[in-house]
Amino acid sequence: MAADTFYQIKGMKLKEASMIYRDFQGSKLSALGFGAMRLPVIDGDDGKPDKEKVFRMVETAMKGGINYYDTAWGYHNGNSEIVLGEALSKYPRDSFFLADKFPGYDLSNMPKVKEIFEEQLKKTGAEYFDFYLFHNVCEMNIEQYLDPQYGIYDYLMEQKRNGRIKHLGFSCHGEMDVLKKFLDAYGKDMEFCQLQLNYFDWKFQHGKEKVDLLSEWNIPVWVMEPLRGGKLASLEQSMEKTLKEARPDENVPAWAFRFLQSIPQVTMILSGMSNEEQLADNLKTFEVDKPLNENEMAALMGVVDKMLESKSVPCTACHYCVSHCPQGLDIPYLISLYNEHVLTTSSGGMGFIAPMALMAIPDDNKPSACLHCRSCESVCPQQIKISEIMTDFVEKIG
Repeated sequence: MAADTFYQIKGMKLKEASMIYRDFQGSKLSALGFGAMRLPVIDGDDGKPDKEKVFRMVETAMKGGINYYDTAWGYHNGNSEIVLGEALSKYPRDSFFLADKFPGYDLSNMPKVKEIFEEQLKKTGAEYFDFYLFHNVCEMNIEQYLDPQYGIYDYLMEQKRNGRIKHLGFSCHGEMDVLKKFLDAYGKDMEFCQLQLNYFDWKFQHGKEKVDLLSEWNIPVWVMEPLRGGKLASLEQSMEKTLKEARPDENVPAWAFRFLQSIPQVTMILSGMSNEEQLADNLKTFEVDKPLNENEMAALMGVVDKMLESKSVPCTACHYCVSHCPQGLDIPYLISLYNEHVLTTSSGGMGFIAPMALMAIPDDNKPSACLHCRSCESVCPQQIKISEIMTDFVEKIG
């Protein structure tokens, strides 16, 4: 389904736009969602969203057919909820869907679910949230999220019964075992799951396996980081050439969205747009559904393989090393975290996933526990200098 509208950017009327819509429990959600984590800011200060620019972007988004708006407690130092709520207050409440999240990424918030939820309603000026999430389920907080002493699940289910949450779901940055554990506990009540999903993480973060698992639970996928924080907006020249040959008229950022349009389980694709030009580009991309064909998908996965080869330690997780480690370190897992951290930070990202995962590991199982005895290296088929990787990991994490 598509809705035709006119929209303007900087006073210039652009051509008529159409938005793709997805069905969700009788509602029509714009396939492109407006993520409020990377709003334009004043003087480079992340805590000061530029209200005038945000209002203009929301107006453009509404006219372009976007009806899903996603914010969170911690975005822009707590000010994303406020400025987005103010921008949306100009429109009828039934003309958009508002999503917010419980900030379990900070363990000190766990006893405060009621206090935080009530404050979020005040900050956004909303009487209810259309979509609400357990935020960032991962190794660091899975036990606390499942601990009944905090009452998080019970309180959020109560708000759903009271109509102040229309749809309850969760976002997840954790590995497969974390995702399984959360689903085993609460999966029957989860209506959607938000994943970091893009063509790189389809392989690198086992995105395909996570989507398949959610399919078994009949839980649709919401996508965050479709461009991996902007890292997939441009590629090395040889990789861009490969994609250009496969689809001459498609720009590089659009490939990330076309990939996601090719996954049937994906309902919502969130993009954290920082300016009107990015918004205009995304609106144009989402005028039409253009999933990849078999040859195009093969070309894209070939690009991913080259990216992995150039930036990752080539561990195959054979586990030979583990049996020879006197400390019993889960070396393949630690290397996977190392790869995640190096890839993210080397391209300008914050690299928060690996540090959070390491927080859940006992000190005697962390990279710093490596004895540098090199017993593991003697049996590594890939001849990886594991002891050096562990040292470098400790230095990078600090």
